[in-house]
Amino acid sequence: MSIKTRVAAAILIATPVVSYFEGRNLLAYLDPVGIPTICDGWTYGVRLGDVATNAECDEKTRLALEEAARTFERWVPAKVIAAMDTKSIAAFLSMIYNTGPGKPGVKDGFVWLKSGRHSTMLLHLQAGRIEPACAQLSYWVNAGGRKFRGLERRRAAERELCEAGLQ
Repeated sequence: MSIKTRVAAAILIATPVVSYFEGRNLLAYLDPVGIPTICDGWTYGVRLGDVATNAECDEKTRLALEEAARTFERWVPAKVIAAMDTKSIAAFLSMIYNTGPGKPGVKDGFVWLKSGRHSTMLLHLQAGRIEPACAQLSYWVNAGGRKFRGLERRRAAERELCEAGLQ
């Protein structure tokens, strides 16, 4: 299976995971850390008072997962992706959908930490150590400096999915 086909299949697996844990809201709201959000966790250009249809939300979720996949493919070596099961890839896409790539000095994410260093998860993946990378999912349960039970549940599900791909 080609990498593109493998990643496309992973997007299909990740979509219901994202939808379940993000929850769908057709009216913009402030997320737990005060970011205007709509649909299934979409934050780009959202203002309070915005309204979306289910079809628009489906499109935003697809676009955001495709962006997560581009981030994953850019930073994880092709030979590692080729060796991964689609379930493991899907787990990382769900996580990237939720955290983004990060930005030095601003926000921790899949690629960058606030400190300007790469995440341990990414470093494990780049070295081909998929199992330790899956284990790193359990550490990503904070937002805005606070631990969230919803993130703990989500990361547990992502880790389970990731490790199911190792068997």
